[in-house]
Amino acid sequence: MKLITAIIREVQLDKVREALIEAEIKRITVSRVSGHGQQRIEEMYRGQIIIPDLIPKIKIEIAVNDAFVDITVDAILKSARTGGTEGRVGDGKIFITPLEECIRIRTGERGGTAI
Repeated sequence: MKLITAIIREVQLDKVREALIEAEIKRITVSRVSGHGQQRIEEMYRGQIIIPDLIPKIKIEIAVNDAFVDITVDAILKSARTGGTEGRVGDGKIFITPLEECIRIRTGERGGTAI
């Protein structure tokens, strides 16, 4: 089992969600987060150009069985990329971490069947 965490642009959420549903990945958790990396956004405030410290992003978390890792990552990669096949700075990141255990609260199921 793996936990896939993707940080993406806010405007790409609908595309990513639709791509995941198309790939038969239907259980996701979505959070609004803020952060910064290489992306620079300039905004105009009271006539002055400012560069915000933290940029709003979307964090998607998906627990999957090992067979679905590549399917999930490919769906996110294809749908979250902006600016053509090359993408642009600020498109986001995907993290894949081992998931030690998953327990469904309602039934007490454990492991891959609980996902």
